Amino acid sequence: MPDRADPVRPGASALPDAARLLAAVDATWPPAGMREAAGWCLRRGSGGGKRVSAASAVRSGEVPDIGAAVARLAAWGQEPLFRIGPGEAALDAELGARGYGVIDPVAIYCAPSAAIDDGADQTARVIRVATPLRIVEEIWAEGGIGPGRLAVMERPAGPRSVLLARVEDRPAGVAFVAVDREVAMIHAVEVATGFRRKGAGGALLRGAARFALEHGAPWLALAVTEANEPARTLYERLGMGIAARYHYRILD
Repeated sequence: MPDRADPVRPGASALPDAARLLAAVDATWPPAGMREAAGWCLRRGSGGGKRVSAASAVRSGEVPDIGAAVARLAAWGQEPLFRIGPGEAALDAELGARGYGVIDPVAIYCAPSAAIDDGADQTARVIRVATPLRIVEEIWAEGGIGPGRLAVMERPAGPRSVLLARVEDRPAGVAFVAVDREVAMIHAVEVATGFRRKGAGGALLRGAARFALEHGAPWLALAVTEANEPARTLYERLGMGIAARYHYRILD
């Protein structure tokens, strides 16, 4: 399994490091609220899932007061959840010693947008949805993406779009893409039952890469749980490689 994306092409910007990619996650999949306190970056999720609900250390390598994070998350009605990224072994160990178990290890994949975009006409394969469509919400609901996560998609400040892939001229898959400067991230990739392994997932990634290039983002990235082998196989087949990893810790 590759540990990094494909080599940087001549003239391309450098591969984003883990800190930059994690910042892009926050920018393209934003929490309902975010504040820094007691050495923590605290995220208010409002039902948007782990990615927008976890606390993380402001400075990598430091071990802030865990009790302070727990208290502030509780004030928002959230259970204590922590995100552990690269270089945070000491914090990881301290949380483990306090009974917080590892959950959902995540890999961030990244590749040059130009390497994913195949240059073909996207019109017949991927539609950029500008207004709410019931079929889009139905496909997402089938994959467990409900109102809390749909609300997240309204928050990014930069360019963003909902993508709808068609297979055999029928709606087959959906995804969300947003751009944060040089990095575009694709989120909430979901293919409808009956259309899996028919090219919808690849079409969504190519559509996201085209969107990225049109908005000046030379890199396309995404975050996926390491347990999701079918999705990871697709991403690696398209030439994406792992650029960073993180995981969560939650009280057992």
